[in-house]
Amino acid sequence: MRGELSPGTQLPSTTQLVKQYNAANATIQHALKALKDEGFLDSRVGKGVYVRDRKPFVIDAAAYITPTPGRFRYQLLTVDTIAPPADIVDGLQLAPGATAIIRTRILFHDEHPVELSASYYPAEIAANSSLARAAKIRGGAPQALTDLGFPQRSFADRISARPPTVEEAETLDLPDGTPVIRQLRVIYSDNERPVEASVLIKGAHLYELLYRQATDAEST
Repeated sequence: MRGELSPGTQLPSTTQLVKQYNAANATIQHALKALKDEGFLDSRVGKGVYVRDRKPFVIDAAAYITPTPGRFRYQLLTVDTIAPPADIVDGLQLAPGATAIIRTRILFHDEHPVELSASYYPAEIAANSSLARAAKIRGGAPQALTDLGFPQRSFADRISARPPTVEEAETLDLPDGTPVIRQLRVIYSDNERPVEASVLIKGAHLYELLYRQATDAEST
Protein backbone atom coordinates (compact mmCIF):
# COMPACT_ATOMS: atom_id res chain seq x y z
CA MET A 1 0.00 0.00 0.00
CA ARG A 2 2.99 2.34 0.52
CA GLY A 3 4.20 1.52 -2.99
CA GLU A 4 7.45 -0.12 -1.86
CA LEU A 5 6.57 -3.17 -3.96
CA SER A 6 5.39 -2.06 -7.39
CA PRO A 7 2.75 -3.93 -9.41
CA GLY A 8 4.19 -7.07 -11.00
CA THR A 9 6.95 -7.50 -8.41
CA GLN A 10 7.58 -11.11 -7.33
CA LEU A 11 7.53 -11.73 -3.59
CA PRO A 12 10.31 -13.72 -1.90
CA SER A 13 9.65 -17.41 -1.41
CA THR A 14 7.82 -18.65 1.66
CA THR A 15 11.12 -19.94 3.06
CA GLN A 16 12.71 -16.52 2.62
CA LEU A 17 9.75 -14.76 4.24
CA VAL A 18 9.85 -17.14 7.22
CA LYS A 19 13.49 -16.24 7.74
CA GLN A 20 13.01 -12.51 7.07
CA TYR A 21 10.17 -12.10 9.57
CA ASN A 22 11.19 -14.85 11.98
CA ALA A 23 7.67 -16.23 11.74
CA ALA A 24 6.12 -19.68 11.46
CA ASN A 25 5.39 -21.05 8.01
CA ALA A 26 1.67 -21.18 8.85
CA THR A 27 1.72 -17.48 9.79
CA ILE A 28 3.32 -16.56 6.46
CA GLN A 29 0.83 -18.68 4.53
CA HIS A 30 -2.06 -17.06 6.40
CA ALA A 31 -0.72 -13.57 5.64
CA LEU A 32 -0.28 -14.37 1.94
CA LYS A 33 -3.81 -15.76 1.73
CA ALA A 34 -5.21 -12.65 3.39
CA LEU A 35 -3.41 -10.41 0.88
CA LYS A 36 -4.66 -12.53 -2.02
CA ASP A 37 -8.23 -12.37 -0.71
CA GLU A 38 -7.92 -8.59 -0.43
CA GLY A 39 -6.78 -8.36 -4.03
CA PHE A 40 -3.17 -7.27 -3.44
CA LEU A 41 -1.43 -10.46 -4.62
CA ASP A 42 -1.75 -12.94 -7.47
CA SER A 43 -0.45 -16.52 -7.53
CA ARG A 44 1.06 -17.78 -10.78
CA VAL A 45 1.27 -21.55 -10.95
CA GLY A 46 4.87 -22.69 -11.13
CA LYS A 47 6.19 -19.14 -10.96
CA GLY A 48 5.40 -17.69 -7.54
CA VAL A 49 3.42 -14.92 -5.89
CA TYR A 50 3.33 -11.42 -7.36
CA VAL A 51 2.03 -8.01 -6.40
CA ARG A 52 -1.20 -7.61 -8.32
CA ASP A 53 -0.45 -5.85 -11.60
CA ARG A 54 -3.18 -3.29 -11.26
CA LYS A 55 -2.52 0.26 -10.12
CA PRO A 56 -5.15 2.11 -8.07
CA PHE A 57 -7.78 3.41 -10.44
CA VAL A 58 -8.39 7.12 -9.96
CA ILE A 59 -11.99 8.08 -10.69
CA ASP A 60 -12.57 11.73 -11.47
CA ALA A 61 -15.47 12.74 -9.25
CA ALA A 62 -17.24 14.61 -12.02
CA ALA A 63 -20.98 14.79 -12.34
CA TYR A 64 -20.85 12.50 -15.38
CA ILE A 65 -18.13 10.39 -17.00
CA THR A 66 -18.34 10.54 -20.78
CA PRO A 67 -18.32 7.06 -22.36
CA THR A 68 -15.12 6.48 -24.33
CA PRO A 69 -14.67 3.54 -26.74
CA GLY A 70 -12.27 1.02 -25.21
CA ARG A 71 -12.21 2.76 -21.82
CA PHE A 72 -15.50 3.79 -20.23
CA ARG A 73 -18.94 2.43 -20.98
CA TYR A 74 -22.25 2.32 -19.16
CA GLN A 75 -24.63 -0.63 -19.08
CA LEU A 76 -28.22 0.33 -18.37
CA LEU A 77 -29.93 -2.11 -15.99
CA THR A 78 -33.38 -0.76 -15.14
CA VAL A 79 -35.62 2.28 -15.54
CA ASP A 80 -38.68 2.68 -13.32
CA THR A 81 -40.93 5.14 -11.50
CA ILE A 82 -40.86 4.71 -7.72
CA ALA A 83 -41.40 6.32 -4.37
CA PRO A 84 -37.76 7.15 -3.56
CA PRO A 85 -36.04 6.51 -0.20
CA ALA A 86 -35.84 9.21 2.43
CA ASP A 87 -32.33 10.48 1.65
CA ILE A 88 -33.30 10.94 -2.01
CA VAL A 89 -36.52 12.73 -1.04
CA ASP A 90 -34.45 15.10 1.10
CA GLY A 91 -31.79 15.57 -1.58
CA LEU A 92 -34.32 16.37 -4.32
CA GLN A 93 -36.50 18.38 -1.94
CA LEU A 94 -39.56 16.40 -3.05
CA ALA A 95 -43.03 16.96 -1.69
CA PRO A 96 -44.58 14.15 0.40
CA GLY A 97 -45.81 11.35 -1.86
CA ALA A 98 -43.90 12.58 -4.92
CA THR A 99 -42.35 9.98 -7.22
CA ALA A 100 -39.07 9.86 -9.07
CA ILE A 101 -37.66 8.22 -12.18
CA ILE A 102 -34.83 5.84 -11.26
CA ARG A 103 -32.17 4.69 -13.71
CA THR A 104 -29.71 2.01 -12.53
CA ARG A 105 -26.45 1.34 -14.37
CA ILE A 106 -23.01 -0.25 -14.20
CA LEU A 107 -19.93 1.74 -15.22
CA PHE A 108 -17.11 -0.28 -16.79
CA HIS A 109 -13.49 0.81 -17.23
CA ASP A 110 -11.48 -1.39 -19.59
CA GLU A 111 -14.31 -3.92 -19.18
CA HIS A 112 -13.86 -4.05 -15.39
CA PRO A 113 -16.98 -3.06 -13.40
CA VAL A 114 -16.00 -0.04 -11.29
CA GLU A 115 -19.27 1.54 -10.21
CA LEU A 116 -22.94 0.82 -9.61
CA SER A 117 -25.24 3.80 -9.83
CA ALA A 118 -28.88 4.55 -9.12
CA SER A 119 -29.89 7.99 -10.38
CA TYR A 120 -33.18 9.61 -9.42
CA TYR A 121 -34.99 12.44 -11.24
CA PRO A 122 -38.16 14.21 -10.04
CA ALA A 123 -41.04 12.68 -12.00
CA GLU A 124 -42.61 16.13 -12.40
CA ILE A 125 -39.79 17.15 -14.74
CA ALA A 126 -38.65 13.78 -16.16
CA ALA A 127 -41.77 11.65 -16.58
CA ASN A 128 -42.26 12.32 -20.32
CA SER A 129 -38.60 12.62 -21.28
CA SER A 130 -35.83 10.31 -22.45
CA LEU A 131 -34.88 9.87 -18.78
CA ALA A 132 -38.01 7.77 -18.30
CA ARG A 133 -37.35 5.44 -21.24
CA ALA A 134 -35.38 2.19 -20.95
CA ALA A 135 -32.78 3.17 -23.52
CA LYS A 136 -29.41 4.87 -23.63
CA ILE A 137 -29.52 8.65 -23.91
CA ARG A 138 -27.41 10.45 -26.48
CA GLY A 139 -25.24 12.78 -24.45
CA GLY A 140 -26.31 11.12 -21.22
CA ALA A 141 -28.44 12.53 -18.43
CA PRO A 142 -26.70 15.95 -18.56
CA GLN A 143 -27.94 16.47 -22.12
CA ALA A 144 -31.43 15.19 -21.26
CA LEU A 145 -31.68 17.63 -18.34
CA THR A 146 -30.40 20.48 -20.51
CA ASP A 147 -33.05 19.67 -23.13
CA LEU A 148 -35.67 19.90 -20.36
CA GLY A 149 -34.38 23.34 -19.35
CA PHE A 150 -32.39 22.21 -16.33
CA PRO A 151 -28.67 22.37 -17.19
CA GLN A 152 -26.33 20.98 -14.57
CA ARG A 153 -24.54 23.76 -12.71
CA SER A 154 -23.02 22.14 -9.62
CA PHE A 155 -23.10 19.06 -7.43
CA ALA A 156 -22.53 18.11 -3.82
CA ASP A 157 -21.33 14.73 -2.58
CA ARG A 158 -21.79 13.00 0.74
CA ILE A 159 -19.31 10.13 1.06
CA SER A 160 -19.37 7.18 3.43
CA ALA A 161 -18.11 3.60 3.59
CA ARG A 162 -19.92 0.40 4.50
CA PRO A 163 -19.85 -3.36 3.86
CA PRO A 164 -21.26 -4.28 0.43
CA THR A 165 -24.49 -6.12 -0.15
CA VAL A 166 -24.17 -9.58 -1.68
CA GLU A 167 -25.31 -8.18 -5.03
CA GLU A 168 -22.76 -5.35 -4.92
CA ALA A 169 -19.91 -7.71 -4.01
CA GLU A 170 -20.78 -10.07 -6.85
CA THR A 171 -21.42 -7.41 -9.49
CA LEU A 172 -18.26 -5.43 -8.71
CA ASP A 173 -16.20 -8.61 -8.22
CA LEU A 174 -15.00 -7.46 -4.79
CA PRO A 175 -12.47 -9.51 -2.77
CA ASP A 176 -13.84 -10.91 0.48
CA GLY A 177 -14.06 -8.32 3.24
CA THR A 178 -13.74 -5.31 0.93
CA PRO A 179 -15.93 -2.33 1.86
CA VAL A 180 -17.55 -0.02 -0.66
CA ILE A 181 -17.45 3.75 -1.05
CA ARG A 182 -20.98 5.18 -1.14
CA GLN A 183 -21.49 8.59 -2.70
CA LEU A 184 -24.81 10.38 -2.41
CA ARG A 185 -24.57 13.00 -5.12
CA VAL A 186 -27.11 15.78 -5.63
CA ILE A 187 -26.87 17.77 -8.85
CA TYR A 188 -28.24 21.30 -9.02
CA SER A 189 -29.47 23.40 -11.91
CA ASP A 190 -30.15 27.13 -11.98
CA ASN A 191 -31.25 28.78 -8.74
CA GLU A 192 -29.84 25.80 -6.79
CA ARG A 193 -32.75 23.59 -7.84
CA PRO A 194 -31.90 19.89 -7.30
CA VAL A 195 -32.64 17.92 -10.47
CA GLU A 196 -30.78 14.65 -9.93
CA ALA A 197 -29.75 12.58 -6.92
CA SER A 198 -27.54 9.55 -7.38
CA VAL A 199 -26.23 6.80 -5.15
CA LEU A 200 -22.84 5.69 -6.52
CA ILE A 201 -21.20 2.52 -5.20
CA LYS A 202 -17.50 1.72 -5.76
CA GLY A 203 -15.14 -0.89 -4.33
CA ALA A 204 -12.83 0.78 -1.80
CA HIS A 205 -9.85 -1.54 -2.23
CA LEU A 206 -8.23 -0.22 -5.39
CA TYR A 207 -10.07 2.99 -6.21
CA GLU A 208 -9.51 6.63 -5.40
CA LEU A 209 -11.76 9.65 -5.91
CA LEU A 210 -10.27 12.78 -7.47
CA TYR A 211 -11.88 16.14 -6.75
CA ARG A 212 -10.85 19.35 -8.47
CA GLN A 213 -11.68 22.80 -7.15
CA ALA A 214 -11.13 25.80 -9.39
CA THR A 215 -9.54 28.88 -7.82
CA ASP A 216 -11.32 32.20 -8.02
CA ALA A 217 -8.96 33.28 -10.79
CA GLU A 218 -9.65 30.12 -12.80
CA SER A 219 -13.41 30.35 -12.42
CA THR A 220 -13.75 33.98 -13.53
